[in-house]
Amino acid sequence: MKIIKVNAIWCSGCLAMKKVWQKIENGYPNIEIETYDYDMDEDIVSKLNIGEILPVTILQNNGKEIRLIGEKTEKEITEKIDEISK
Repeated sequence: MKIIKVNAIWCSGCLAMKKVWQKIENGYPNIEIETYDYDMDEDIVSKLNIGEILPVTILQNNGKEIRLIGEKTEKEITEKIDEISK
């Protein structure tokens, strides 16, 4: 299972999600998490086909992918993590 997060320093939603992600990361210590900056990692962001709405979270597991766009609650994210982990 891998989680890819795309954020930007100017994104208020991205900043708001930091506390949510701290809780989630503590609850799922074995998940690989990659974080990219929308402005600094342009090549990767382009390859991931990220639009203009941030934050973007991509959950990947065994060829399946779920994209979460915009601010989400801890519950919304953990439900999707559990769904794709099956």
